Amino acid sequence: MALADRSFARRRLLTTAAALGGAALLGGTAHAAETPEKGPQQDPRKNPRKGSQKHWPARFPLPNGFQPEGIAIGSAPFAYFGSLANGDIYRASLATGRGSVISKGPGAGHPSVGLKVDRHGRLFVSGGDGGDLRTVDVRTGEIEKSYAVGGTFVNDVILTPGAAWFTDSFAPQLYRLALDRHGRPGAVRTVPLGGDWQQGTDFTANGIERTPDGNALLVVNAFADGGTLMRVDPRTGTAAAVGLGGAKIPNGDGLLLLGRTLYVVQQQQNAIDVFRLNSTGTKGTVITRITDPRFRIPTTAAAWGDRLYLPNARFDVEPTPDTEYDTVAVRQV
Repeated sequence: MALADRSFARRRLLTTAAALGGAALLGGTAHAAETPEKGPQQDPRKNPRKGSQKHWPARFPLPNGFQPEGIAIGSAPFAYFGSLANGDIYRASLATGRGSVISKGPGAGHPSVGLKVDRHGRLFVSGGDGGDLRTVDVRTGEIEKSYAVGGTFVNDVILTPGAAWFTDSFAPQLYRLALDRHGRPGAVRTVPLGGDWQQGTDFTANGIERTPDGNALLVVNAFADGGTLMRVDPRTGTAAAVGLGGAKIPNGDGLLLLGRTLYVVQQQQNAIDVFRLNSTGTKGTVITRITDPRFRIPTTAAAWGDRLYLPNARFDVEPTPDTEYDTVAVRQV
């Protein structure tokens, strides 16, 4: 099977055992997410500038056939989405739900998967099975730089002071894109993963975040121990399994850290598992599981105010140009 077919087919498959296993380990904590109207402002960087989100849409459409996966929200209430179909970037207003394509992608075979946007208006894009990573100027829509890293599936990205870090789902390695003090990208180097890292024969690394103290990286490993979280030393690539009290994340996709609260999107389970981490990110305690009838295999999450926004990737259906996609908002815990 071709790599693109293999990678996306893997995301569409969900065994009953995996679904029930993840839910069982979080037994008694699951709750349905309510339409977000009020809640704690857990991340001051994401607070609305004026008024309330009460009248903002809790669900809005994305273009038919778009095939979304990644989402990024910066310092203004706009969400950016990447297309698996052709790499386009779509921007939507969180206040109205309306949006448009702001950047044309490189075309078929060069998707836009994981996304992050910095304070300089620069979008960092994982190129999936295109084996590349890119930066995009969100003001002009132009692709600033493209790096062919030879990766088998460049999946997700996180920004840290001095670097953007990217995961590779089919190889035990990360990509480090150096950033200067103005956020301008420089050289890329490959960082092999070692220590407790176990590489499966299929989709392994997925979402990536920083630890609460900022000293290390957190990476989803869908293979090791039935699906777990790894803490990676960015200097050496040495990985150590994070103690999650027996909880498994076999379908862990996007990660989002707000303070010490870690949201793990378990895409094929249509759920978000929520953990409370210690400051170093070596241990986590289950808080709850968020479910919602509007979830249709959400993949990643981004925050604004008291809400989480998630694109529905719909990996359970064969995509066509007419397939409908949307984004849903749920309340933070």
